Amino acid sequence: MTAILLDIEGTTTPLSFVSAVLTPYSIQALPGFLATKRAEPAIREAMLMVLADATEADSRRDELETVLAGCRRQIAADVKATGLKQLQGMVWSSGYSTGKLRGQLFPDVHERLKAWRAEGRAVGIFSSGSRLAQQLLFKYSDCGDLSGAINAYFDTTTGPKRSAASYTAIAAKLGYPAEEITFATDQPAEADAAAQAGLQTALIMRPGNSPLPAQLAHPVHADLTHL
Repeated sequence: MTAILLDIEGTTTPLSFVSAVLTPYSIQALPGFLATKRAEPAIREAMLMVLADATEADSRRDELETVLAGCRRQIAADVKATGLKQLQGMVWSSGYSTGKLRGQLFPDVHERLKAWRAEGRAVGIFSSGSRLAQQLLFKYSDCGDLSGAINAYFDTTTGPKRSAASYTAIAAKLGYPAEEITFATDQPAEADAAAQAGLQTALIMRPGNSPLPAQLAHPVHADLTHL
């Protein structure tokens, strides 16, 4: 029985939730969040990562302004930077806990997670968003707390999503042979990398996703029902 590894954006969750809800929330909340919490160790560590990626154009009068400028630049360019993703996860944590945010999932996700758990299948998440951001989305989802149906979360600290080595590392951490894991994503390049590592793959074509190219080497599904 295969384990399941899921992407989030465009696979379990509409792309619009990230672009129209989560990203604007983080842009608006980051200045006040960092101004009051910048001394906390986890936040300080993430800020230093952003500073390490700063360009000359990011530089401002003080450290906080430089971090904010770097975050805005990376968000605008859709850079999958670990420091930014960690800061966003912590900002979103506040939004979820106060009820300002609620994770959005496609209708089939809840039922599939329940079914896989009943079948005893391990389920992992691999997303460019931080592990914290992933956990929050499923804990505070519009279908209730689904965190109990997920065994492990993986983010860019494991490796890039377009690198076969990342999927090899995930298989080892899940404790399954690569060929016994099915990875579902909306991105062909990610599916290619997973296949190179020996995983089974599926491309998910959700409403709002970018069109897929022709002659793909992966099966294409409209949802998660057939995994």
